Amino acid sequence: MLTRVPRPLPSPAVSRRGPGGMALSGQEAEKQGPAEPRPGREPESWWCLVSYLCFYGFMAQMRPGESFITPYLLGPDKNFTQKQVTNEITPVLSYSYLAVLVPVFLLTDYLRYKPVLLLQGLSYVSVWLLLLFGSSVLHMQLMELFFSVTMAARIAYSSYVFSLVPPAHYQRVAGYSRAAVLLGVFTSSVLGQLLVTVGRVPFSTLNYVSLAFLTFSLVLALFLRCPKRSLFFNRSVPAGASPSELDQMNPGPGQPTGGRPGPAAAWRDSALARVLRELGHNLRLPQLRLWSLWWVFNSTGYYLIVYYVHILWNMVNPTMDSTRVYNGGADAASTLLGAITSFAAGFVKIRWAVWAKLVIAAVTVVQAGLVFLMYRTDSIWLCYMAFVLFRGSYQFLVPIATFQIASSLSQELRALVFGVNTFLATVLKTIITLIVSDKRGLGLPVHSQFLVYFMYFLVLFVAYFFAALLVGLQHLRRGIHQPLPPAQELRSPVQEKAVQDGALGSLQPGARPLALEDGVEAAGPASPEQSQQPEAKA
Repeated sequence: MLTRVPRPLPSPAVSRRGPGGMALSGQEAEKQGPAEPRPGREPESWWCLVSYLCFYGFMAQMRPGESFITPYLLGPDKNFTQKQVTNEITPVLSYSYLAVLVPVFLLTDYLRYKPVLLLQGLSYVSVWLLLLFGSSVLHMQLMELFFSVTMAARIAYSSYVFSLVPPAHYQRVAGYSRAAVLLGVFTSSVLGQLLVTVGRVPFSTLNYVSLAFLTFSLVLALFLRCPKRSLFFNRSVPAGASPSELDQMNPGPGQPTGGRPGPAAAWRDSALARVLRELGHNLRLPQLRLWSLWWVFNSTGYYLIVYYVHILWNMVNPTMDSTRVYNGGADAASTLLGAITSFAAGFVKIRWAVWAKLVIAAVTVVQAGLVFLMYRTDSIWLCYMAFVLFRGSYQFLVPIATFQIASSLSQELRALVFGVNTFLATVLKTIITLIVSDKRGLGLPVHSQFLVYFMYFLVLFVAYFFAALLVGLQHLRRGIHQPLPPAQELRSPVQEKAVQDGALGSLQPGARPLALEDGVEAAGPASPEQSQQPEAKA
C-alpha cells in the first residue's frame, strides 16, 4: 500500500543562485541558509506550519479501533462469516486501491495537496460510519473502497511538507512528519489495546472513539494552508528561484538554452517528456533494476500478509472474550520494531553493489520462515511474534531500497520511479488476490493462503540466492581476488559504481531523498526511520 547510476544529478531542491547569479551547489546553498522571507513574515514562520502539519499527521493516525476491525466484523456486533470476510470483503481493498492509486496521485499534485488531505479525512470518516452502521457485505465492500482512498491519499501528507519549508530543511522536516505518523500509529495501537484489555471497552465503543478522533483530524485539515506550487502541474517558480534541475540539465533538442520551445516541440520539451527520457536511460542501471524489483515483489508479499494476518489471528485464537484479543499490542510492537530496524539500516556498512542480492536473499528466506511459522502454529503468541519479526525484517530493507533508488535521481524521477514501482506492486497484488483469495478465483481459506504466501517468498529467495551466486562467480571470473576495502557507509549506486571505477573523488553528494507516501518515504542514512510506511488495515 506502497525500489541508479549514471552521473548523479544535483538536487533541484537545493539549487540556488548567489549574489552574482552563479548557481550554488547544495552544500553552498545550505551554508547560506534559506531564502530571505517575504516582508511581513518572520524568518521561521514555516516552523508553525510544520508543527501544525505534524500534529495533524499524529491525530489522523489515532484510530484505536483499527487493530480490532476483523474480530469486530466476525463477532456478534456484525456476525459476518469468516468466508465472507476473507473471500468477499477483504479482496475489494486490493481492487479498489489499484483503481484509485493513479487518479489520487495525479490529483494530489494538480490540486496541491490540501484537497486530497480533506478527501482522505472524509474517507476515513466514511469508513467508520460504514463500520458502525453498515450491515451487509456490500456496505463492508464500500468501506474497503473508502479505505483504499485513504491509503492512496497518504502521498499528499508526505509530499505536502516540502511545499512549506526552504530546501535546506527538507530532510529534517521529513523526519519530523514521519515521526509524527509513527508516534500516532504506536499511540493508537497501545490506546486501543489498553481500552480493550484494561478498560474492557467493547469493539463498537472503540469504533466510536476512532470516529471522534477522525472527525477532529478532519477539522484540523480544514485549517491547513494550501500551497501555491507542486511538483508537476503547478511548477511556477517563485521570484529569485532558479529553474528546475531537469530544465537546466536537459533543455531538450527543440529548445535552445535561454529560449522557448516552438509549438511542435511542446511535448518533446515538456518536463514529463524529459523525465521519461531520463527514466529510460536510468533503467539500464543494475542497482536501480534490482531494488525496484525488490520493491515490487517483496512489498506485494508484505501487504498480502498485512491484509490477511488479522483474519489468521482470529482463526488461531477464536475467542469470544474481547479482553483476550491482543491485536493492538502486536501492531504496536511491530510498529516499534519496524522503526528500530529502519533506523539501524542506516548504519550497515557493506558494499551494496556486491552484497545487495545476498542480503536481500537472507532477509527473504527469514520472511519465508516466519510466514511458514504463522501457517503452522496453533499458538497465538507465536503467531504474534512471527508477524512482529516479519514486519521488522521488511522495514529493515525499506530505507536501503529507497536510498539506493532515490539518491542519484532528480526530484521528478524519484516521484515517477517510486510511483511506477508502487503501481506495479499493486497490479501484482491484485492479480494474486483475484487468483488466491477472491471467491471468483480459488477462494482459499486464510490458512491455505498463508501456505501460498510462504511458497511465494520461497520462490523469491531462490531467485535472489541464485542471482547472488551469479554475482559471486562473475566477481571471481574477473580475477578480483584482492581484499575488499573497509566497509563504507550506505552509499548510492552511483557512488558504488565510482568506487569500482576508482573515481569516487569526482562525485558530488547525493540528492535529497524524496518522501513518498505508502505510504512510503525515502530516507538517507542520516534518518532512515523516515522510510517506514504506515500500515494498511488488515
